[in-house]
Amino acid sequence: MQDTETPRTLKDVADAANVKRKDIARCYRLLHHELELKMPVVDSIQCIARISSKLEISEKTKRYAVKVLKEAQERKESAGKDPMGLAATALYLSCVKNGVSITQRDLAEAAGVTEVTIRNRYKGLKADQAIK
Repeated sequence: MQDTETPRTLKDVADAANVKRKDIARCYRLLHHELELKMPVVDSIQCIARISSKLEISEKTKRYAVKVLKEAQERKESAGKDPMGLAATALYLSCVKNGVSITQRDLAEAAGVTEVTIRNRYKGLKADQAIK
Protein backbone atom coordinates (compact mmCIF):
# COMPACT_ATOMS: atom_id res chain seq x y z
CA MET A 1 0.00 0.00 0.00
CA GLN A 2 1.25 3.47 -0.87
CA ASP A 3 1.20 6.39 1.57
CA THR A 4 -0.31 9.36 -0.28
CA GLU A 5 -0.53 11.54 2.85
CA THR A 6 -4.19 12.19 2.07
CA PRO A 7 -5.88 13.46 5.22
CA ARG A 8 -8.77 11.31 6.43
CA THR A 9 -11.33 12.43 8.95
CA LEU A 10 -12.57 10.21 11.74
CA LYS A 11 -15.90 10.13 9.91
CA ASP A 12 -14.20 8.81 6.75
CA VAL A 13 -12.52 6.02 8.70
CA ALA A 14 -15.72 5.23 10.61
CA ASP A 15 -17.74 5.03 7.38
CA ALA A 16 -15.14 2.80 5.70
CA ALA A 17 -14.89 0.50 8.73
CA ASN A 18 -18.62 0.55 9.43
CA VAL A 19 -17.86 1.48 13.04
CA LYS A 20 -19.17 4.39 15.11
CA ARG A 21 -17.08 7.55 14.89
CA LYS A 22 -16.98 7.72 18.69
CA ASP A 23 -15.38 4.26 18.88
CA ILE A 24 -12.80 5.14 16.22
CA ALA A 25 -11.93 8.35 18.09
CA ARG A 26 -11.48 6.48 21.38
CA CYS A 27 -9.21 3.86 19.77
CA TYR A 28 -7.22 6.55 17.97
CA ARG A 29 -6.59 8.45 21.22
CA LEU A 30 -5.64 5.22 22.99
CA LEU A 31 -3.14 4.26 20.27
CA HIS A 32 -1.57 7.70 20.33
CA HIS A 33 -1.26 7.61 24.10
CA GLU A 34 0.08 4.05 24.35
CA LEU A 35 2.56 4.45 21.48
CA GLU A 36 3.58 7.92 22.69
CA LEU A 37 3.00 9.44 19.27
CA LYS A 38 2.61 13.12 18.67
CA MET A 39 -0.60 14.26 17.08
CA PRO A 40 -0.17 14.89 13.34
CA VAL A 41 -1.04 18.33 12.06
CA VAL A 42 -3.21 18.29 8.95
CA ASP A 43 -2.07 20.82 6.39
CA SER A 44 -5.04 22.74 5.02
CA ILE A 45 -3.39 22.82 1.58
CA GLN A 46 -3.77 19.03 1.34
CA CYS A 47 -7.49 19.44 1.94
CA ILE A 48 -7.93 21.64 -1.15
CA ALA A 49 -7.44 18.74 -3.57
CA ARG A 50 -9.90 16.62 -1.68
CA ILE A 51 -12.66 19.24 -1.64
CA SER A 52 -12.08 20.41 -5.21
CA SER A 53 -12.19 16.88 -6.62
CA LYS A 54 -15.67 16.42 -5.13
CA LEU A 55 -16.83 19.63 -6.82
CA GLU A 56 -14.76 19.38 -10.03
CA ILE A 57 -13.07 22.75 -9.51
CA SER A 58 -10.55 23.89 -12.13
CA GLU A 59 -6.79 23.69 -11.64
CA LYS A 60 -6.44 27.48 -11.92
CA THR A 61 -8.89 27.97 -9.06
CA LYS A 62 -7.11 25.35 -6.94
CA ARG A 63 -3.72 26.99 -7.51
CA TYR A 64 -5.02 30.37 -6.38
CA ALA A 65 -6.58 28.77 -3.29
CA VAL A 66 -3.20 27.20 -2.43
CA LYS A 67 -1.56 30.62 -2.81
CA VAL A 68 -4.15 32.16 -0.45
CA LEU A 69 -3.52 29.47 2.17
CA LYS A 70 0.26 29.77 1.94
CA GLU A 71 0.00 33.51 2.56
CA ALA A 72 -2.36 32.90 5.49
CA GLN A 73 0.11 30.39 6.96
CA GLU A 74 2.97 32.89 6.63
CA ARG A 75 0.92 35.46 8.56
CA LYS A 76 -0.07 32.81 11.14
CA GLU A 77 -3.72 33.50 10.22
CA SER A 78 -4.40 29.76 9.98
CA ALA A 79 -3.06 28.79 13.41
CA GLY A 80 -5.60 26.81 15.42
CA LYS A 81 -8.22 26.82 12.68
CA ASP A 82 -9.94 23.74 11.23
CA PRO A 83 -7.95 22.75 8.10
CA MET A 84 -11.05 21.69 6.14
CA GLY A 85 -12.79 24.98 6.94
CA LEU A 86 -9.75 26.97 5.83
CA ALA A 87 -9.40 24.97 2.62
CA ALA A 88 -13.09 25.40 1.79
CA THR A 89 -12.86 29.13 2.45
CA ALA A 90 -9.73 29.52 0.33
CA LEU A 91 -11.51 27.71 -2.50
CA TYR A 92 -14.54 29.98 -2.09
CA LEU A 93 -12.33 33.08 -2.18
CA SER A 94 -10.58 31.71 -5.26
CA CYS A 95 -13.90 30.94 -6.98
CA VAL A 96 -15.14 34.49 -6.29
CA LYS A 97 -11.92 35.99 -7.67
CA ASN A 98 -11.92 33.79 -10.77
CA GLY A 99 -15.63 34.26 -11.48
CA VAL A 100 -16.54 30.63 -10.80
CA SER A 101 -20.14 30.24 -9.70
CA ILE A 102 -20.30 28.10 -6.56
CA THR A 103 -22.29 28.41 -3.37
CA GLN A 104 -20.97 28.42 0.16
CA ARG A 105 -23.38 25.57 0.85
CA ASP A 106 -21.84 23.34 -1.85
CA LEU A 107 -18.34 24.00 -0.53
CA ALA A 108 -19.43 23.49 3.07
CA GLU A 109 -21.04 20.13 2.25
CA ALA A 110 -17.99 18.94 0.30
CA ALA A 111 -15.68 19.94 3.16
CA GLY A 112 -17.90 18.73 5.97
CA VAL A 113 -18.09 22.15 7.64
CA THR A 114 -20.86 24.71 8.06
CA GLU A 115 -21.58 27.71 5.88
CA VAL A 116 -21.03 29.88 8.96
CA THR A 117 -17.47 28.54 9.23
CA ILE A 118 -16.80 29.58 5.64
CA ARG A 119 -18.27 33.06 6.23
CA ASN A 120 -16.22 33.57 9.39
CA ARG A 121 -12.94 32.41 7.81
CA TYR A 122 -13.71 34.40 4.65
CA LYS A 123 -13.45 37.69 6.53
CA GLY A 124 -9.91 36.95 7.69
CA LEU A 125 -8.65 35.52 4.40
CA LYS A 126 -10.24 38.30 2.35
CA ALA A 127 -8.55 40.90 4.58
CA ASP A 128 -5.19 39.18 3.92
CA GLN A 129 -5.80 39.44 0.17
CA ALA A 130 -6.86 43.10 0.37
CA ILE A 131 -3.40 44.00 1.71
CA LYS A 132 -1.82 43.04 -1.63
